[in-house]
Amino acid sequence: MKIRKKPTRKTVIKAALIVYALFSVYFTARFIDGLFSSEYSAISRYLTLNDAWDITINGDVWQNVSLDTFRFAPANKGDTITMERTFAADTDCTGHALVLQIKQAAVTVLIDGEAIHQYGWDRMERNKTVGSGYLPVDLPDNYASKTLTLQYTVTEDKAFSHFEPIRIYEWKNFYRIILTENRIPLFLGCFLTIFGLVTCCITFLAMLFSTKFSRILCISLFSVCIGLWTLCYYNVLVIFSMPLYTISLLEYLTLYLAPIPLVIYMREDVLALNRPLISTVYRALLAVQLLATSVFLGLHAVDLVHCAATLKYMQILILCHLIFSVIIEFMNLRISRQLIHRLFLIGMLVLSGCVGYDLVFYYFNRYLGVAISSTKGIASVGLVIFIAMLLISFYLDITQKMMQEKERDFLIKSAYTDELTQIHNRRYCMEYMSRVREIENLDYTVFCFDLNNLKTTNDTFGHAQGDILIRSAADVIVNAFEPHGIVARMGGDEFIAIAETNNSEEISAMIGEFQDNIAQKNVELPDLHLSIAFGYASCSPKEYNIEKIYQIADDRMYENKQSMKKLSGGALARGNAANSPA
Repeated sequence: MKIRKKPTRKTVIKAALIVYALFSVYFTARFIDGLFSSEYSAISRYLTLNDAWDITINGDVWQNVSLDTFRFAPANKGDTITMERTFAADTDCTGHALVLQIKQAAVTVLIDGEAIHQYGWDRMERNKTVGSGYLPVDLPDNYASKTLTLQYTVTEDKAFSHFEPIRIYEWKNFYRIILTENRIPLFLGCFLTIFGLVTCCITFLAMLFSTKFSRILCISLFSVCIGLWTLCYYNVLVIFSMPLYTISLLEYLTLYLAPIPLVIYMREDVLALNRPLISTVYRALLAVQLLATSVFLGLHAVDLVHCAATLKYMQILILCHLIFSVIIEFMNLRISRQLIHRLFLIGMLVLSGCVGYDLVFYYFNRYLGVAISSTKGIASVGLVIFIAMLLISFYLDITQKMMQEKERDFLIKSAYTDELTQIHNRRYCMEYMSRVREIENLDYTVFCFDLNNLKTTNDTFGHAQGDILIRSAADVIVNAFEPHGIVARMGGDEFIAIAETNNSEEISAMIGEFQDNIAQKNVELPDLHLSIAFGYASCSPKEYNIEKIYQIADDRMYENKQSMKKLSGGALARGNAANSPA
């Protein structure tokens, strides 16, 4: 029988914090939503003009139709549509706005045959895009009992197959109603845009120091694109009185650019599979995306083919990216089964489902005139979840890589560091000398050191005191010579320093500081009796071979040691300091 372990206190605290965070986000969202929608019922009064229309499409006439049920073949470029109805005699006519939802069409609004508003005709004549979205029209104060006429000319093929509701709002409440009805896209679009911009700025600075943040840069750019697209697609930017063609251009631009950072983000996951076929497909998709985006936006810029005509091809390409990404994450999950890939896969599946829903909604609405749901902003919700998964995955990935780098640095340091003194060891010194050998005309000086009395100290006072002596010798050598090059312990009581200079004055200054350090150390530790023999040799125009220079320095160090023995009567006195070599 398997005994289940009780959750630790730390696990319980983490779970409690997660639950608290979720509840906080939920109630905060409810509170903000309440601020927007609390007065909606009071301000949302409007007059619906969806019935009693006489409609003429390219000469075909329908009388007394309702826009709620009226459907027709998708309108193509050049089609003309005329709609007429009469206002009721008891209509309140003060401070009202007629709100049309146009889709790629120029329109003229007439009251009793007199034009009160025109939109898009000049752009249509220049073959420029007209755009889609809310078009508010200021109504005169005496339109009751008069005839309203709408004249459309379609500017793109398969623009629409039904008419959106036509309403009359009070001007003072129109923009509040638009914001309230589209509050979910407003929240999500603003969040994604602001989050992406802030993260992008921070990441640019971080990438000056490390390229490991390139993936989070992709996330932030993707977030900015989808955030702006959400604000455009759901007509939220109309509150800034931006022209419809500008909003539509920004919508297409962000939608066409959004897949690029997402595909670049997938590069590391593709490379991790190490499969040539997958890598080839990835490079092909990226190339096609870059080419399609450049060509479609270029054609739109010169008004040869507008983005409205190429949208379906871009949508197909986006679906291909999503399917490819899901396949890649499934394959990575089968290989590694890491939490990172699970989170990314969950986020990608949610995003794919939400985008698929919005695409189905879009095509049903555009070509069949059927609204399958009144829910808006599904793709944005999926994107928020997807970005949350990306950030968590990125955090886990960075944390894992930092731990691996820390472990690798520790192993490298251990391989090149003397355990007792924590300075470079013989292996590091040999590799450093190999690098010096490859550099021509480098000025350097090699110093060799030998610690006196180490065996006597070990035999008399024990190895602990000997270790103190070794570490003290390392300290005085490092303080004097390491600012000018490297210092290493060659083993036992031998040390080496390689200074990147052969200037005699600088060498004398280093030796003087070295001798002063020994004297100071003996003052600080009176029982230490530190004594070091040394010798040095510098490169010259005749001799640059570092092995020979090292041998000369070692010979001179030995001569210095012998000289110190003679001065002490055959045995080095434990109080002697280092002497200069002969």
